This record gives sequence, structure tokens and C-alpha cells, in this order.
Amino acid sequence: MEPVAPGQLPQTFGKKLRRAVLGAPRDLKDPSLVHKISLIAFLAWVGLGADGLSSSAYGPEEAYKALGNNVWLAVVLAAATALTVFIISYAYSRIIEHFPHGGGGYVVATELLGNTAGVVSGCALLVDYILTITVSIASGTDALFSLLPLHYQHFKLPVEFGTIVLLTVMNMRGVKESVSMLVPVFLTFIVTHIILIGGGLLMHVGDAPMVVHQARAGWREAWLMLGGWKLFLLVMRAYSLGAGTYTGIEAVSNGLGIMRDPKVQTGKRTMTYMAVSLALTAGGLLLCYMLFRVKPVEGQTLNTVLANAFAGNWQVAGLPVGKWFAAVTILSESVLLLVAAQTGFIDGPRVMANMALDSWLPRRFAALSDRLTTQNGVLLIGTAAAGALAYTRGSITLLVVMYSINVFATFSLSEMGMVRFWIRHRKTDPKWKQHLPVHATGLVLCLSILAVMLIEKLGEGGWVTLAVTGLCIGLCFLIRSHYRDVARRVREVESSLDNIPTSTNASTLPEFDPKKPTAVILVGGSAKLGIHCLLNIFRMFPKTFQNVVFVSVGVMNSEFFKGENQVEHLEKRTRDTLDQYIEFSHRLGVPARGAHRIGLDVVEEVSTLCLEMHREYPRAVVFAGEIVFDEPRWYDRMLHNDTSYFIQRRLRFAGVPVVILPIRLFRKGRPPQA
Repeated sequence: MEPVAPGQLPQTFGKKLRRAVLGAPRDLKDPSLVHKISLIAFLAWVGLGADGLSSSAYGPEEAYKALGNNVWLAVVLAAATALTVFIISYAYSRIIEHFPHGGGGYVVATELLGNTAGVVSGCALLVDYILTITVSIASGTDALFSLLPLHYQHFKLPVEFGTIVLLTVMNMRGVKESVSMLVPVFLTFIVTHIILIGGGLLMHVGDAPMVVHQARAGWREAWLMLGGWKLFLLVMRAYSLGAGTYTGIEAVSNGLGIMRDPKVQTGKRTMTYMAVSLALTAGGLLLCYMLFRVKPVEGQTLNTVLANAFAGNWQVAGLPVGKWFAAVTILSESVLLLVAAQTGFIDGPRVMANMALDSWLPRRFAALSDRLTTQNGVLLIGTAAAGALAYTRGSITLLVVMYSINVFATFSLSEMGMVRFWIRHRKTDPKWKQHLPVHATGLVLCLSILAVMLIEKLGEGGWVTLAVTGLCIGLCFLIRSHYRDVARRVREVESSLDNIPTSTNASTLPEFDPKKPTAVILVGGSAKLGIHCLLNIFRMFPKTFQNVVFVSVGVMNSEFFKGENQVEHLEKRTRDTLDQYIEFSHRLGVPARGAHRIGLDVVEEVSTLCLEMHREYPRAVVFAGEIVFDEPRWYDRMLHNDTSYFIQRRLRFAGVPVVILPIRLFRKGRPPQA
């Protein structure tokens, strides 16, 4: 470490490396910052819509395989798939209108069905986004390695782990940066699949009469062999097992916060892009499977077989351009699946941030890094995705089952909430007749798919999803219970500070003298806890300090994305809190001032501000309060940051004295803080 001059903070190698990898901090005072980092509809389609569009690599394939020899049922399946995409997408467009700040299924369930439904939906979403990353990377790597000889297969798992690490670092740099780099891949996928699907359908236009005749014959044969009821069950089973096709639809409403204003219009436009592209791609692939009579080939996906059947024999001047086209098509599909993993990194941490603000998760998950990413969430999501990959060994069959169950659990809760909303407002809002049938239809579809998935796949990996989600829900209830208990004990401490006698005679207030001993007190949002520190200072150091400076840092969390005035609102709240401290100090007859900053890292901002105070008030001593428990548990440090100790450690290198005052919290039945 380089030597540190007096009055300066150390610049460690880790900090320099972090700056080099992740980039320079964002400037919160930049009035155009939200505009710069937010996504227009096209980029949102790339970053969020890629999850839904890439599911065409495995969703239609699973559905088509379930048909067995009854391939002519693919016509019904294609129509049902496209219709379902449009119904769910339209329903979520209405959700975007009702919840313009985003949040998706967690916010919808919480607001419309209650906290319990909200935490169930939130935990299902968290597991879903972890699996989004894992299944996208595993499926993309499978497609990539299908272009290589079989003896390269043992490299597949290391490549998947390396990809998770790479995407984690990219997302810690920032959302827009990570999405912009992936635009060429997305466009390549769109162009190649337009050629593949459009060309495949056009090749069979002349055979339309024969295809219609064969389809009718196939229907009659299936009806005679299976009967009407069994035929219906076969279609329903194939339809449900293709549920992976719809897994990315909710991502747009979850990621609304990172879209450019006007967010609602941008979100709805993004949803339209995704719905049209997904419906045409998934439905078109199912029809092409049928028209080309595609059959599974060992070591290849159905899309690989289709691409080779469509273009494998093309040659230009003796060159195998058809094989090249098929390779580029599958390669773009492979990379798009890696792009789809972005959805987990974009939306997963934002769901965690919303839940952290409601005390379901540790509150540090709502904090933003200096690159304006929910960094703690990104790291946890990436680590959990690597864990899921290690557990499943990259098995797509197991991952898709685990993935789809939670997706449709969330869909069902969201649609149930909207159905309940419109039933309750049918007497006050005339639009209920227009919207209620859409959400009711979506609810029936989602519950049906969920039920079939549970019946068919519970013993084949579905139980793992239910177990992990249930564990997550239980943990969330424990965390919230802890925070509620701490809040109760804080109120007990605050109640002991009521009715403190003060003097209101301003004429006797001494003049603030910067050269006299000054107590610099670090305060937060609770005025009474700051008063607790102030009184303890004068009790422990009587007649020592002649002045008081209250220092506060407004920490911007994930609510930054809710509007361009959030920084100004936070700054006003911080100043108002400081004014309360100053007023109380004056009533005690002690001259006081305030100083504040707005930032992202409380330790960094407080340390910098305290250095300024130390230079301005040479006889200053910094005081910080620290909540301590009479019976500390192992999880207390995890749920409550040791911020004061980190600040003390930073400032001691600069020669600034820091004193930490304990604020004791007693458990129920113990005496409150005196």
C-alpha cells in the first residue's frame, strides 16, 4: 500500500483494481444521469426480451417432442402457443399501467393480495431469476457444443462457470453497458431466424393442399386411435411441457425501473416487441418442425436439425454456404441464450431490492454501488446461479422443470391479484368488463400449466424448486421478524428520551467557535437515536466540547430509478433531519451546525465528510453510535452493518479520532436503555 499523507484516505490496490474493472463512479449530481443509464424500448427488448425470445430454443422443442408421432397436432400447438403469448403479454401490459414504477409479480401480489402472497411471489421470482441465468447459460453452451465434436464435451461445464463470472462482472459495471455490447448478437439471431422460419414456410407454400390433406388425415387417425378425451389430454400435456416458452414475459414489468421516461409507454412498447417476436418465433418453429418432419438426433437440438434440413445443402460456387448459415443461426441462438441470462442479473437484484426495502431481506440488498447497480444482489444472484449449475451439472431437462414451476406460480399470483382488483372495482371503474376477462383467461391458463407441470414433473426435479422456494420464504419471515423486533427495541430506547427538559432562550446561546473543542456526531434517519448520542457525549465528557456538528449522509438506494427527482428528495429529507438535531442542540444551549452529503457508499461518503470537518474544526472528535444487543446472535452482523467500525478504520489512517458510543438494545422483558 502506498504511504498515506495526513488528512487523506488510503487508496488500496483493491480499490484501484475495482476502478479499472468496473469503471469510474457515477455522478449523482449529473441531471442527465437517469437518462444516460436508462434503456430505450429497443435496448430493453434486447436486455429483457432476450429471455423470452431465447426460450424458443427449448420451449417449442419440449412441446413438439411430447406430441410423439402425432406431429400434425403441431398446428393447434403453434396457434395455442402464440395466443398464450399474446394473452399473458397483454395482461402484463395492463399491470405496467397499474404499477408504473415496476416491481412485477412481487409488487403486484403484495399490493393486491397481501404481504404473504407478496413474499411467496418474490421468493418464487428470486429462484426463477437464478435459474434463468443457469438454464440460459447451460442451454446456450449445449447449443454451442453441438457444433463441436463430442470429445469437447468435458469442457462444457468449465465454460458455463466462466460465463457466469464474466456476466457478473459485466453487470457490476452497469446495465446499459452490459446490454449495449450484446445488440449485434441479438440482431443476428433475429435476422437468421426470420430467414429460417420465413424461408421454411415459403418453401412449403406450394405444398399447402397436400399439407392440409395430410393434417386432416393425421387428425382423423389420432382421433380414432386415442379418442377425443385422450387427444385433448395429449395436446394439453404438450402445451404445458412447452411452458418454458413463456418464461421471460414478466421480465419487462419487473425491469420497468431501468427504462427511459415515459416508463409506462416504453415498457408497453417493449412488451409489444417481445410478444410479437416470441409468438412468431415459437409458433413458426413448431410449424417448421412439422413441415420438415424434424426428428430428434443425438447430440443436436431440434433447431440444429431444422437449420440443417432447411439450408444444409445450399452451395454457392462450390462453397457450403448452407452449412455456414446453419452454423451462424445456431451460434447466434447459443449466444442469445447467454444474453437471456442478463434478465436474471437485471431483474433478480431489483426484486431483492424491493424485498429488502420491505424488510424481507437484509437491507444492504437495496443499496447501489458507485456504478448504480444493486451490486450485492448481482453478486448473490451470480453465486447462486453457479451453485444451481453445480447441483444440476447443467442438465437442461432438470433445469427447465425447476424453472417453469416458479414462473407460473408467479404468473398465477399476478393474474389472481388483477382479477381480484377488477372484481372489487367493477362498480367504480367501467373498464372492468374490458380487463377482467383478459386476466381471468390468463389466470386459468397459468393455473392449468402449473398444475400439469406439478403432476408431470414433481418427482423429476420439481420438488427441488418447491423445497428451495419454501426455504427462501421461511428465511424471509425470520428476517422480517428480526427487523420488527429490533424496531420495537429501538422504540423503547427512544421512549426513554421523551420529555427531556430543555431551555428555549436563544439569547443565552453561545456563539459557535470553530477553534474550540467540537463534537462531530454521525447521525442517521432517527432523530431520537442521534439525541441519545448527544446526551451521552455531554454525560461522559462534561464541559469538554463547546460546539456540535451533526453529520449525515443520504444514501441513495434502488429507489433512485423511480424518478429523476429522487436525489433532490433525499437531500431535502437529510437536511430536514439535520435541522431537527440543530434545533434540539440549541434548546440545550449548545451551538450546533450541520453538514451532509448524498452518495451511494455510506462509509466512503462519511469518511470524506469527516475529513472536511477535521480540517475545518482542528479540535474535533468524531462520535458514532453503534447498536449492540444484550444477547448477540451470529446473524446480527449480517443483518446490521458494522458501519461505525468501518468508518473508524478508514479515518484512523488519516489521524482523525473516532469514538464509538454503544446504543444498547434489550430483549423483551429486559430493562430499556437508561
